[in-house]
Amino acid sequence: MKEQVARELPPKTEIVRPIELDGDQRDLYECIRLAVHAQVREAIQQKGLAKSAVTVLDALLKLRQVCCDPHLVSMPVARDVKTSRKLEVFLDLVSLQLQEGRRILVFSQFTRMLARLSEQLLARGVVHAMLTGKTLDRQRRVDAFQNGEFDVFLISLKAGGTGLNLTRADTVIHYDPWWNGAAQAQASDRAHRIGQTRPVFVHNLIAAGSVEERMLALQQRKRQLAQSLFDGSEGSALLSLNVIEDLFAPLDE
Repeated sequence: MKEQVARELPPKTEIVRPIELDGDQRDLYECIRLAVHAQVREAIQQKGLAKSAVTVLDALLKLRQVCCDPHLVSMPVARDVKTSRKLEVFLDLVSLQLQEGRRILVFSQFTRMLARLSEQLLARGVVHAMLTGKTLDRQRRVDAFQNGEFDVFLISLKAGGTGLNLTRADTVIHYDPWWNGAAQAQASDRAHRIGQTRPVFVHNLIAAGSVEERMLALQQRKRQLAQSLFDGSEGSALLSLNVIEDLFAPLDE
């Protein structure tokens, strides 16, 4: 294990930051939750649990998008919701970390969310760059970050999970959680690897009481379920009606 072969590494601190959804965003979450929960129940009733995985995944995706930013949601009901509590917390966090002289990696699974973050950072004059699966000058951007040309690097989890050396960073922000904990840890370790000389802090932004928090709790109890479900394998075989009901429970429960 890395802890055994790289004992000289500075410490890595994991921080979970629960964020309370409020106002229109909270109402939107509950509205969509009720709608997709009904769809999931109907699919299970008609096709059975094992054949309803696609419906479950689509429903979870919609709720995760609400947690990130209502701008990601393509449903008409989301058009009038202009604010995102998590986005506000993220921008405040980045501002504070930069004031303290930190260098930041930001990971998200949604490239549209990265584009949204980029837009908001630009509006605040924060110099940054973005790396996704469509980025052609990948190594050029990595080198630019390592050379100090900018201090905030937005990276899609799929594009940045492996193969990058970003030891100039000492702060990692996971904007949205990934159910496969190993993949998220690999992304964090782009900064926490041989060559790192400063303690690394990893911030996990979680919408409190939402599907994000529930799925992470479930992952801790049943890692095989979380990984197989979101890898598109036999996750449906591990699901239970109790698990489904818990994932789609109201925010207040």
